Amino acid sequence: MADIILNGKKVRKLEKARKKLGDILLERGLITSQQLNEALQAQANTGVRIGETLVKTGVITEDQLVETIAQRLSIPKISLNSMVVDPAVMRRVPVEVARRYNLVPIFAIGNTLTLAMEDPLNIIAIDEVRYLTGCDIKRAIATAAEIKEAITEYYSVADSMSEIIGSQEPSDLTLQESATANPFEEAESPVVKLVNLIITKAVKAGASDIHIEPDENTLRVRYRISGVMRQEADPPNTMQNEVISRVKVAANLDVSEKRLPQDGRFMMKVDGSPIDMRVSTLPTIHGEKIVIRILDRRNLRLSFSSLGFRPELIEAWRDLINKPEGLVLISGPTSSGKTSTLYSTLLEVNSIEKNIITVEDPVEFSLPLINQMQINEKAGLTFVSTLRSILRQNPDIIMIGEIRDTETARMAIRSALTGHLVFSTVHTNDAASAITRLVDMGLENYLVSSALQGLLAQRLVRVNCPKCLVSYEPSPTVLKRAALEELSSSIDFRRGKGCTQCKGTGFAGQTGIFEFIKFTPMISDLVLRNASLQEIREVARNNGFLPLFEAGLAKIVEGSLCLEELLKETSNIEEYFGTMNQVRVTGANPV
Repeated sequence: MADIILNGKKVRKLEKARKKLGDILLERGLITSQQLNEALQAQANTGVRIGETLVKTGVITEDQLVETIAQRLSIPKISLNSMVVDPAVMRRVPVEVARRYNLVPIFAIGNTLTLAMEDPLNIIAIDEVRYLTGCDIKRAIATAAEIKEAITEYYSVADSMSEIIGSQEPSDLTLQESATANPFEEAESPVVKLVNLIITKAVKAGASDIHIEPDENTLRVRYRISGVMRQEADPPNTMQNEVISRVKVAANLDVSEKRLPQDGRFMMKVDGSPIDMRVSTLPTIHGEKIVIRILDRRNLRLSFSSLGFRPELIEAWRDLINKPEGLVLISGPTSSGKTSTLYSTLLEVNSIEKNIITVEDPVEFSLPLINQMQINEKAGLTFVSTLRSILRQNPDIIMIGEIRDTETARMAIRSALTGHLVFSTVHTNDAASAITRLVDMGLENYLVSSALQGLLAQRLVRVNCPKCLVSYEPSPTVLKRAALEELSSSIDFRRGKGCTQCKGTGFAGQTGIFEFIKFTPMISDLVLRNASLQEIREVARNNGFLPLFEAGLAKIVEGSLCLEELLKETSNIEEYFGTMNQVRVTGANPV
């Protein structure tokens, strides 16, 4: 091998470096001799390693460099994007060590811990991890970008929290009461940084709520992601008062009042986007619990198809919401997506020719060209009093956030019968039960049958992760509960097995399942005669009605849902067991 000439001198030391990496790169045809000479010259001048120089100059890619080093050292190359790492293994190495040396632990067998490293020749890093864990260390190599991404993804709020708090004593964790446009802007207090971290992580994780819960010995932080609660961190309970006070100050709540529930709001920028936060406090035996509802406009799905509407349902729903008058109800439990459906519906019918007024508690998102009102019961602004005033404003369409009592229900019916199109929500298990709910409130059957135009019930279910989708066979117990024993062989049941994309959960986002009853003269007559809900469902089925479970079953056949998730969200499927399973799977023109 020829010597490398630098400044007129032979450099034997660089020749040795070339043998370590250059020979393999040359043999694989990834670089030329001239490119290697230039990289060696740069190393002599700057001290930057040859491989790093070749990557920075674009001669080779980072993946090619990693593969070459793996071949040279006879160690495996790991793709972290295709792995799911056990959090217990990740916690063996502190986050500050992982970031300092850009490495992550990926699995442990007995007393042997395998590390994915950017620089597997870093003996100092290996010795430090061996000392901290007491384990024998095996090396693997991964790209720097993948390792950094894995550190960000797997190390939770709790790990970042330790960096913020550091070694400061509880007495140093003082609350900064200064008022700014952004309550968490450029503040140096560890408490403010901690609250900022908790909220930022939640927004980036796609959480809908943050729960800050005081317990006897700890302050628990949990996120609700895709409808499921997930514990994120346990700040020291010595910080309880400061953390809760920080959030209350931001939301303009009374910090001194700890005996009564309070509600407030604030706005915070995350990645340059303004995010609305709705704050609720609740006194418990261990202190005040805080729930922060995250209202991220970027997550607001406003098209019917993105909400999960079937094509047949979109057509039927559009036909209904373009009627000139009548009452349209959306039912479902809390956090089932009713508000998103209402907002999507309002934007569908919104135009400069229509006067649309809403009364909500609270207003979650501001909609263009729509007059939105916020309920304030302390000031006497209730649903009933507001509706009386709205009727004097000559509205075309009225949206009532929720029908909670008899007076509101009567005003909604009255508005629908006097030439207005009224949208609202109720809390019932299914669409047909909304009829019973109105009657139980004291409304006469003839008013309900005359005013109602349609009923929509919905649920939010978690969608299978498309990156790790696999076929499986549900347990006999699950199949029996779904009454699908005879049809199990004809359905390809699928679910996510868990991957880095879905953080090992097997799910990626949520979608809606819907059941829709359009009021026909026959159904109105049944309501007028106080017929049973079963009779109403049977007549509705003849018009294409598809119950919640059957609507979800269609998504199971498509592979987007798993059966266990559907059963969890449709607990009332027993009411439909009298129907043929074949109808459930195929269904002619269902809506």
